[in-house]
Amino acid sequence: MIPPLIVQEALERGIEVIAITDHNASANIWAVQKAAEGSGLIVLPGVELQTREEVHALCLFDRLEQVEEFQQWIDQHLPATRNNPDFFGEQFIVDETGDFLGREDRLLINSVTASLSQAWEKVTALGGLLAPAHIDRQAFGLIAVLGLVPDDFPVEALEISRHISPAEAVKRHPQIHGYPLVQSGDVHYLDGFLGSTWLRMESVSITEIRQALRGENGRGVEIRVLGQQ
Repeated sequence: MIPPLIVQEALERGIEVIAITDHNASANIWAVQKAAEGSGLIVLPGVELQTREEVHALCLFDRLEQVEEFQQWIDQHLPATRNNPDFFGEQFIVDETGDFLGREDRLLINSVTASLSQAWEKVTALGGLLAPAHIDRQAFGLIAVLGLVPDDFPVEALEISRHISPAEAVKRHPQIHGYPLVQSGDVHYLDGFLGSTWLRMESVSITEIRQALRGENGRGVEIRVLGQQ
């Protein structure tokens, strides 16, 4: 997707904050942040990591420098398999206008060699927040892969997919009861924006998001049907 169109689509849908979380990659975050300058849209840096267990995890940060350091860690744990564009598609790197800058030659759809708990340790050490992604999905979802919510690190939030409500998610997967839930668009195309997770915060930061997930100091989180108040 082209950075200016990402910004335009989010704003037209009334979305105030997005996170760029490409699969095992972060090279295009700065372009979207640059495209969003002066627009009012806040763009958080992040990565959708695929762990050794083949679980997807959202990793969010405050600053680009943090995610760049996390990318170095990913690079150390990502197999050196070359991408086959004819089979897997191109992995382009673009500027803030969408113009081509280069391509990532390594295959980004692989799992890293680090575990989910090791990823949590690294993300936390860098000041970020990790949440297992689309936990209700069969492919790369926490419950389908592991069958449970791990207890070897403190899980601060679980992300459910766009295809299920919080109530239905808990009904189908009782083991997630009591965990804060967020819902992501998992946007691959411009018409995929969802905007159903509402965070009550004083500002946008990982600290504020963490407090909202915990329901601390007047902060909070809820999942609403788009268009409802």
